Formats: sequence, structure tokens, C-alpha cells
Amino acid sequence: MPAVSKGDGMRGLAVFISDIRNCKSKEAEIKRINKELANIRSKFKGDKALDGYSKKKYVCKLLFIFLLGHDIDFGHMEAVNLLSSNKYTEKQIGYLFISVLVNSNSELIRLINNAIKNDLSSRNPTFMCLALHCIANVGSREMAEAFASEIPRILVAGDTMDSVKQSAALCLLRLYKTSPDLVLMGEWTSRVVHLLNDQHMGVVTAAISLITCLSQKNPDEFKTCVSLAVSRLSRIVSSASTDLQDYTYYFVPAPWLSCKLLRLLQCYPPPEDGAVKGRLVECLETILNKAQEPPKSKKVQHSNAKNAILFEAISLIIHYDSEPNLLVRACNQLGQFLQHRETNLRYLALESMCTLASSEFSHEAVKTHIETVINALKTERDVSVRQRAADLLYAMCDRSNAKQIVAEMLSYLETADYSIREEMVLKVAILAEKYAVDYSWYVDTILNLIRIAGDYVSEEVWYRVIQIVINRDDVQGYAAKTVFEALQAPACHENMVKVGGYILGEFGNLIAGDPRSSPLVQFNLLHSKFHLCSVPTRALLLSAYIKFINLFPETKATIQEVLRCDSQIRNSDVELQQRAVEYLKLSSIASTDVLATVLEEMPPFPERESSILAKLKKKKGPGAVSVPDLEDGKREGGELNGGGERGPDSAAMSASNASTPSPSADLLGIRSAAPMGAAPTSTGSLLVDVFSDAGPAAPSTAVNDDGFLRFVCKNNGVLFENQLLQIGIKSEYRQNLGRMYLFYGNKTSVQFASFTTTVSCPGELQSHLNVQTKPVEPVVEGGAQIQQVLNIECLTDFSEAPLLNIKFRYGGALQNLSLKLPVTINKFFQPTEMTSHDFFQRWKQLSQPQQEAQKIFKANHSMDTEVLKAKLLGLGTALLDDVDPNPENYVCAGVIQTKGQQVGCLLRLEPNGQAQMYRLTLRCSKDSVSLRLCELLAQQF
Repeated sequence: MPAVSKGDGMRGLAVFISDIRNCKSKEAEIKRINKELANIRSKFKGDKALDGYSKKKYVCKLLFIFLLGHDIDFGHMEAVNLLSSNKYTEKQIGYLFISVLVNSNSELIRLINNAIKNDLSSRNPTFMCLALHCIANVGSREMAEAFASEIPRILVAGDTMDSVKQSAALCLLRLYKTSPDLVLMGEWTSRVVHLLNDQHMGVVTAAISLITCLSQKNPDEFKTCVSLAVSRLSRIVSSASTDLQDYTYYFVPAPWLSCKLLRLLQCYPPPEDGAVKGRLVECLETILNKAQEPPKSKKVQHSNAKNAILFEAISLIIHYDSEPNLLVRACNQLGQFLQHRETNLRYLALESMCTLASSEFSHEAVKTHIETVINALKTERDVSVRQRAADLLYAMCDRSNAKQIVAEMLSYLETADYSIREEMVLKVAILAEKYAVDYSWYVDTILNLIRIAGDYVSEEVWYRVIQIVINRDDVQGYAAKTVFEALQAPACHENMVKVGGYILGEFGNLIAGDPRSSPLVQFNLLHSKFHLCSVPTRALLLSAYIKFINLFPETKATIQEVLRCDSQIRNSDVELQQRAVEYLKLSSIASTDVLATVLEEMPPFPERESSILAKLKKKKGPGAVSVPDLEDGKREGGELNGGGERGPDSAAMSASNASTPSPSADLLGIRSAAPMGAAPTSTGSLLVDVFSDAGPAAPSTAVNDDGFLRFVCKNNGVLFENQLLQIGIKSEYRQNLGRMYLFYGNKTSVQFASFTTTVSCPGELQSHLNVQTKPVEPVVEGGAQIQQVLNIECLTDFSEAPLLNIKFRYGGALQNLSLKLPVTINKFFQPTEMTSHDFFQRWKQLSQPQQEAQKIFKANHSMDTEVLKAKLLGLGTALLDDVDPNPENYVCAGVIQTKGQQVGCLLRLEPNGQAQMYRLTLRCSKDSVSLRLCELLAQQF
């Protein structure tokens, strides 16, 4: 940059600034500014031969006045005229004024662009840099349109000076961020990438910022940068502090460039080239080794630079998640920081370990630091560090330490900061549910949670405990006893009253045998809380009272007296008044049988995933580490016991009218929730383990048909699940048409990129089945879910199934999955009711040998009557009662609707309970249908 001559001091500007500073009041300042503006205006208008120095001085004054907060509505043309000056200081002030005061809609923009073009083509490096800085500072779309094609040429030109290359790279980065559609690299891509090999470290540092941004949007175009970045990183890491003297910061060689290189590598999967990967692993090991070395300086700048590189290296190791040795070493290194005296380091270590806890390789290593993390939760003075400690405890939780972690979090809740209590409550609720092997422990934990932090227990939490208690017969009595004892406390939170009212209203009879919890004692205990509660809770308690009349007839008179009092039937709240009047009338006129029918026990809630996860995900925000992604044991979990989104109170009054969710409903419950898994039902766990102990799924093209047969007799559920992806299905059929909804849930915290799905009909199936698909979103964010709709038309009978192929990139690695879609011929059944006479008459008509298919087979599942009936109804046929002479047998009838014809089908299932055998006979008007149905059904019983 040229030296500033003595005459460039602009004494007039210095005097003006001094006058402004000496003003005693705002009015005096405004008066002095107005006087100066009048003087400048007269100079610009009157003196046509104003020299460059004067223009520069007056433009500087205008700029200073603008920075003081005053509007400037003249002087713009004079600033533009300064751009044509050959003096650096005049041109600099002109560009500065334009960068600050000229907007993109100005009429002067064409003149400015022409001046910039002249400077860019001047080959004067100083002027070129000033022009590039102006473009970057303004960054408007008009600037991008004018110069987006010119700047890449300057950047890669062989004769461009290094300082200009740095400015060009950063200018191009700015234009790309504001107008990415206008910055097309095209032919310049490879030459821009090769700037990573430039001899000038400043050029490399500027270029890597540009390449990182471009790589995030177009990774395939810039993938050649990986090997060059590894090579450059290797040279920096292996160099001594004296090798790069100009770029060594407190004995750390090129720390900013090292961090940017490591960040660039996080845009890509591990290198496929063995030599490049080996060199990168060596670099990462060297960085970890240097972190163990004694510091070369006691200055804080030295440790900051050194730790910045270390944390970026650990982020890269976590991103690759493929080097067990590096992951464990990274965990051990972070463990040392957990007790560091520097608060920021403790915070960063906890945050990074949250991510490490999700890796199967380092999960056990993270767990070794549990005592240190618990101590941090209790003793840290900074609330943000305590919050990260809570996050890490949540992430490292598994079956082996769940009770300890939940107990510590409950203990901490009593003194926790109000800002994080709600989030802590959600985490305790999720962990207690996920890892509960003993339902009584789960109930105790949630009730304790309500006692400690009742104000922060959201509806989702207490809804959830009720859903689980209703779905589990073995815990209902214990829950009733526990909540009854909890309600006896003098001070009882309203949420406890809600849970108590609901559970005692449903299961109070299970503890009524004890004189200490007789029906009247239960009622009096609940009613003693009534006047302290809000209107919604009172409404719930009224519902519990009417339930009591059904469970305990001896309480009828007492409860009717309560309902009859003026405070109820004349209540100012319409909801309470209506309930009191209707319940009173119901209890007075309904017979015992009618009352028992209307107020029967709540049915189990539909199997669905917990909405508490959605609440936590929303609380944490996108990208936050909020769900433990690893479980060290094999998958023992089951589909959740309960999970409908309705509130318990409303459900109590409308159990028989519960509606089916719409096809577009959030089938898996993870649209905005943190990732969770699902597996076949089991009593081992309340909530399913997210991962099994298997390693990451390798890309596979083999057709997976594990879930296919489970959907022969049902239309909804989880079709497929692995460590990364969960696929739910919901389908409906009418005549020869069907519609299927597929829900793809990302169970990880990392987005799926390039997500594509293809449905194909192999072989002859193309002429038998017509499947139309709607496209899906190409990106599935971490913890999110997307939906795809398939329209299906049955043209004629078929035996094969369509195939679903899914491809996406996870952490840069391509994942490929093929599944059989559960579209079977029985889905197009229309049930047909028949009398015994009609059935056997039609049975005899279908007597040709090729029309009958029969199979005798051993029972694969329980021979329970209700289960058999449910499966036969799920098949799509009509289950005919009192038709077969043997009441133990089952007979069904239906018509398969295709576009070309109708195929009548009759079914007879003869179970032999003693031998645990079945004989299945099918007669259809088309022989191929008989064989296919017989083959499918034999595997269902």
C-alpha cells in the first residue's frame, strides 16, 4: 500500500471532528453539523474546479457526519468522481464512501461499475484490491451480475499478485453467499481447487474459505480438494514453528489455516484412497500427540491456538466415525479437559463428548467419565456448563447406568436453574421411559419428578405415564397405590392431582380392599384437592367421580350430592356446569349395565412413539444433541405401550369414538422429534433401544423382506428399521385401488443428503400392478421425518411384490437399501357376507382340483381365538359366524377386485389345539389366486 504523504492529513477534517467533540449539547452539535453541510454544499455547487484533495476532504466530512447518525442526501457524485483519480488516498475515500452510503438501487450504480471495471483491468494491484473490496462490501445482486464472471478469471490468472488473489477469493465468497445462482465456477473449478497448492499461505487461507463454501453446496464438483487439503495439512502439522515463521502464531504453525483445512475435510466422507487416508490418520494422530506435549508458552494465545486445532481435529474424527483408536484417544483427551481450570475448555469438552457418546466405538470410553460429569453438574458455577453436563449424562445413558443417571438428574433438579428445568424434566422422563425394565421404578420416578418440579412437567409427560399405566396390567395396582400415597401429602402439585384423579378413577378398585384406601377414603382425598385446582383439573376430577360411581356403587349418594350442589350445576364455567349436570343425570337414570358400558375401563392406547421426544427436540432446537444414540445391549425394546396424542381427560369421555389418524398424520411420532427406534413388542422395556450393538449399516443392495410377511394381515406399522433409518407404513385399499403412505424417519442427528426412492415392479408384475409414486424431499434433516405417497392399481392377480429402493448419503457415505413393499393380492379383498347354505353351495361349485389349495402345517404362533379372528379379519375377508358345523373352525368369504375381473374366494381354517396343527383350505375361481393365498396365509398362523 502506498505511503500517505504529509499533505494527506486533511487538517480541515481534524478541526471539524474536534469541534464536534467539544460541543456541550446535542443542539450545539446539530448546529455545527448543519453549518458544515451548508459549507460543503456550497463548495460542491459553486466551485466547479474543486481539486481532488478538497473533494476527498469534504467527502470524508460527509462520511463522518453520516456515521454520527445524520442523513446525507448529496455528495455521491463527487465520491464517484474520486474513483477516477490516480491517487490512492482519493480513490480509497471514494470507494469507502460508496461502500457505506450507496445502495444497490442507486442511479449511480452504472457509473460505479464502470469505474470498478477500469480498476480491475488496470493491472495495478492496489487499485484492483480497492475495487474488489468495494464489490465485497456492497455485495449486491447488481454487483454479482456485473463481476461474477470476471473475478474467477482474476483469481486463477498466473500473473495476478498474491494480495489480489486473496482479495478476489474473499470477494467471490461474498458474492456466492448473496447470489449463489450467479456465481458459476464451471471451467474454473479445478484451477480454484489447485490454489490449495499455492506457495503463498495467505492465498491458500483465502481460497480454502471459498472452496469450503462451494463444497457444501456442490460436493461432487470439488471432491478433488480432499487429497490436496490432506497434503497441505500434513505439511503444516509436521512442520516446526520456525518453518512457517510469517504464519506461526505463538509457536503454533498456521493455526487458522489448519482449522479451515480440518473443517473442509468435514464436508466429505473418509478418503477412499488408502494412501491419502493413511496420511490423514497420521496427521490426526500427530495433532492428538501434540496436545499431550508440554506447552511452549504460558501465554493464553498459545493454548487457544493449540486447542482450536485439537477441537477441529476431534470434530473430524467424530465426523468420520470409522477409526476406533482415534475416537477413544479423542475421548480420553476430552476427559482431561473436563477438570481444566478454563471454563470454556470444560464447556467445549462436554459438548464434543455428547457427540462422541453416539458412536459405538467411543460410547464405553465416554461412560468412564460419568463421575466427573456428575460432579460438574453439581459444582459448576456457569449454568451453560451445567447444561452441557446434563446433555452429556443424557447422551451417555444406557441400561447399565440409567438408574444412577436418573437419580442424579432428579437430585440436581431440586436446585437446578429455572432456565433449564423444563428441559431437564423432559430428559428425565425420556430416560426413565426408555430404560425402564421395572415399571414400578418408572412410575416412582415420574411421580417424584412431579413432586420435585411439578411446574415444569408438561402435559406430554403426565399424559405419557397414564398411557403406559393403562397399557400395562401388571403396573396398574402399584400405580394406584403409589399415587394414592402421594396425594396424601399436605402440599400436592396440581399435576399430581391430575395423575391421581385419572389413575384412581380407572384403577381405584385395585386398592379398595384395604380399609386405609377404601372407596370413600379415595373420593374424599381427591375431593379435598378440588377447590385448589384449575378448571381443566376440576373437569378431570368430575370425570373421575362418575367413574367412581361405576366402580363403587356405595359412593353414589355421596358423589351425587357433590354433583347436585350449586357450585357445580350452576358453575360459571360452562364446561364444569355441563359435566356436573350430565354426570348427575347419567348416574340417576342409567341402569347398572348401561353405566358399566358407558364408563367401562379405558382401552389400551394405540401403539405409538412418545411425544415427549418431539417436545424435547423443539426445546433444544435443530442440530442439538438430545437423544442417546447408542445402547450397549442387544435390542430388547418393544413398540411403545401407548402414545396417542389425545389428552387422558378428553379420552376418558370419548374412548369409544377415538378416530383413526389421517393418512398424512405423523405415523411414527418423529416428524419433529429426536430420533427413536421401534421393534417388535416386548415387555423388556418401555421404550425401544435406538441402536443394537451391531456396527454401522453397510451399503446394501440385497432385497430385505424381513418385514414383508408381518403386513399380510395388517396395513400399518414399522416396515424397516436399522441404526440410521426407520420406515413406517400406512395403507388403505378400496376395490382394485390402494394408497400407501411411507414415512422415512432419520434416527441420527446428521442430515441425509441426496435422498431418493424408486419403486419398481420386477418382471411380469409391471403388467399386473400399476404403481405411481410422488417424489420426496432430497434432504432429510437429523431427527426429522418425510412422507411419500404411492397410488396402486391392481390390473390382474399377481404373486410377486413391488420393490422399494432407497439411496442417500450419510456422513458422505452412500447408503443403498432395497425392500419388498407389502402389497399382496389379499389387499384387494372385498368382504362378502354369506349364510351357511350359500357358503356350502358356492363351496361345492368351486370343486375343480385346480381351484382348491390346501395345506396342513404346524402352528407358528399362539392358537388364541381372538388373535386368529383378528388375523382373518385383517386378511380382508368377511369372517362368517355359525356357518361351519364344527364351531372350532373358521370360515371366510371375499371377492378380490382387479381391473380386469373379480375372483371369488372361500376360506376354511381348521385348528387342532391338541396337535398344535392347522388345516387351511382355499377355493377360488382362479387357481393361481388359491395357491398364492394359501402360501401367504400358512405363514401367518
